[in-house]
Amino acid sequence: MRGYTLTIRQGPKVQHERFAELREAIGAMESRGREFERNPRAHAVGGKLLRRFAPVRQVVARLELSGPGRLRAGVDVRGDGSTEGFTGRIRRRLIKQRRDESAYDALRRALGAR
Repeated sequence: MRGYTLTIRQGPKVQHERFAELREAIGAMESRGREFERNPRAHAVGGKLLRRFAPVRQVVARLELSGPGRLRAGVDVRGDGSTEGFTGRIRRRLIKQRRDESAYDALRRALGAR
């Protein structure tokens, strides 16, 4: 069974989970991502001599999905709790969210997993 692999990166921690169905994998990605959104734990970094990075510019967790047919997609959770979906691995392309659509819903739409 090839299936789908969800890779969860938070700082130095990396976890892998495997799923048979795309819908299951995206559902698990959303539940884990929502946990990170509630507690992003990022603070502005930098100072007078270094460029300052606000929490919105920091990725505190990256959830990546890989699967059959070179499928690569995921969601980044930012330091302010916001999220954005993407496709691709080397060349990431952001998924434009529609009105009243979460990053996870946009990912489902882009991957045809409604």
